[in-house]
Amino acid sequence: LSEADGNRLFVEPNVAAVGALANLVRERLHGDVTYFNRNLHINATNVCEASCIFCSFARRMPDAGDAYTMTLDEAVGRVRALSNTFVTEVHIVNGLHPDLPFSYYTDLLRAIKNERPDLHIKGFTAVEIHYYAQKFGMTYEEVLVAFRDAGQDSMPGGGAEIFAPRARKKLCPDKVHTEGWLDVHRTAHRLGMHSNATMLFGSLETLEERVDHMMRLRTLQDETGGFRTFIPLRFHNEGNRLAKLRSPTDVDTLRTMAVSRLMLDNFGHIKAYWPMLGVQLAQLTLSFGCDDLDGTVREERIYHMAGAKTPQQLTRSELVALIRRAGRIPIERDTLYRVAAEA
Repeated sequence: LSEADGNRLFVEPNVAAVGALANLVRERLHGDVTYFNRNLHINATNVCEASCIFCSFARRMPDAGDAYTMTLDEAVGRVRALSNTFVTEVHIVNGLHPDLPFSYYTDLLRAIKNERPDLHIKGFTAVEIHYYAQKFGMTYEEVLVAFRDAGQDSMPGGGAEIFAPRARKKLCPDKVHTEGWLDVHRTAHRLGMHSNATMLFGSLETLEERVDHMMRLRTLQDETGGFRTFIPLRFHNEGNRLAKLRSPTDVDTLRTMAVSRLMLDNFGHIKAYWPMLGVQLAQLTLSFGCDDLDGTVREERIYHMAGAKTPQQLTRSELVALIRRAGRIPIERDTLYRVAAEA
């Protein structure tokens, strides 16, 4: 589809028709299958130099009352606590801490791999990679190779926010620019790492800027083929400087999921991140283009600090039941969408 097609889909009055088109594509690709995995999240520090106005997670000063930085033992303890539990992935995203040495991150990766060699580490957003490259005088490739050698397996898609310069300048003026974000992922793909991609929607961006964002991702995917899934992230307005804005409606959320599936023809999967959506809306997205609900998660901080009222985790049986009640077939996967177990 063209950029004009995407813009039209966002203003089409019949959102159910847009959803039906997306569902048609979803079922051509995946039938009734919906994927999930058993994972955990580690946010090792919320101390962050960036001043993103939509963020409720970050604390600018290390000595702020609710700022924290885990020791390596504390972070690995999150993994150790699940030593007798089947988990396939650990997801690591952190703030941009001004005082931590580069070795903190490589030591963290090695410690997790030593504790659970079987875990796939999906860690460090393009924002973090860019920050470390600047801070420690390294190239993107040097940072990624060092992390890969320490145990990183793939990259999450966070920090993309909105690529359009107008919106990005307002939302996150001191964070990696659009071309930098794309180039980090380009570099990771060249090194053989897969990654995800995201889009923060429902804050200051226009509908046309959402389409522009998707088009840029689609172009890079044509070039590298390294993205596994796209995750539209719904803006939450609590605890940040955009509290006067209303969060996106459920209809806008469903439409955005559907347009994502229709525009990103070269992405294998569209993920509905249930901690951000809520479980009932996440179920609905499975008929609006989405084929993945993420996973068990365990101790999600970023969206809950922004006001998310969803549970901190779901059990495997709860995820399976949620998917079945939506009329879909649950399939447990690993990070790279290989079947881990069939429910």
